[in-house]
Amino acid sequence: MVRLWIVLGVALVVFTIYAIVDAALVERDRVRGLPRWAWILVILFVPLIGGVLWFVIGRGRRQKYRSGRGSGAPDDDPDFLRRLSSDRATEERIRRLEQELAELDEEPGDHGETGRPRRSDGDNGSDAGTGRPNA
Repeated sequence: MVRLWIVLGVALVVFTIYAIVDAALVERDRVRGLPRWAWILVILFVPLIGGVLWFVIGRGRRQKYRSGRGSGAPDDDPDFLRRLSSDRATEERIRRLEQELAELDEEPGDHGETGRPRRSDGDNGSDAGTGRPNA
């Protein structure tokens, strides 16, 4: 029987210390009912009941959504929807530009401003190692 009382006493001390540390470190906006210092005094002077009251009444729940947003669904977020339409417009513009470039690459007989045919990808227009252009 004595062992049971010792175990219960140790459990009460551990619970009280945990409640005090939690009350001292919890975010300010989550403390409800009493000021933080008052909760710590209640937990100290009425150990079991004070700790239980702290966890039931004094410690508020975390807010699931910050900054007033009601739902976390992306299709309810106007910023997300705006980015989607912007992404679509950007993708369409890129697709049109790539198509224009492909059409320009396919034009036969296009020699540019110099009057010489365009170089292929592998031909960089220099001698094989001298770094001087072909004459």
